[in-house]
Amino acid sequence: MKYELSSEGSCPLVLISLGMNEQVNIEHGSMVFHNGKVNLEGRMNQNGSGLLGGIIKAAARSMVSGENFFVTTATGTANDALLAISAGAIGNVKALDVGSRKWCLNDGAFLACDSSVTYSMKRQSVGRAIFGGTGGLFVMETAGIGTLLINGFGEIVELELDGNDTLVVDNNHVVAWENSLSYNIRMASGIFGFKTGEGVVNEFTGRGKLLVQSKNIAEFASVLVPYLPIPKK
Repeated sequence: MKYELSSEGSCPLVLISLGMNEQVNIEHGSMVFHNGKVNLEGRMNQNGSGLLGGIIKAAARSMVSGENFFVTTATGTANDALLAISAGAIGNVKALDVGSRKWCLNDGAFLACDSSVTYSMKRQSVGRAIFGGTGGLFVMETAGIGTLLINGFGEIVELELDGNDTLVVDNNHVVAWENSLSYNIRMASGIFGFKTGEGVVNEFTGRGKLLVQSKNIAEFASVLVPYLPIPKK
């Protein structure tokens, strides 16, 4: 994928250059503009076995994981096609290499990928789905070879685990992690985190990379509540 960011700060545009018949998959609704030489086509976010089976599976994943029902495939219709996309979150965009590394993505982290990058929805245990926000019943796991763009709320920080230590991360700050890592979801302390004020955390172990975001949408939303108008009855 040939791309550049309009800035290094928060909320950049991603400017993607496409050749004739070259394709990328982008998050549904992320297109800002193109130069008239790009064809956009919506499709379900993963192929199923037959049209009806695909619709049912995609709808189920959408409800339990928070991922969009559709993604958009962008195809260049000339050698100088230009497409600009923007993430829904107010924060950084980061590129991940898919191939020798496979990644798992948290809810809403996906922004775009090469057409040669695919993914599957990996089923989690019921306990993880109930107590964690990392994908609900399903977590997106990558396959194929190419570039994957992810977005986070705030700054995205890359951490490296060497296999000797455990890293405990607030559940709402997890963006993506290598599938070589193992993780468990638990309460931070006490009953529902009442002793520390923290809630659900992820314990990561093993060897690999973990990406976290500096802010989380739940905390941001709670800060805004006192300033929101009260609906009239």
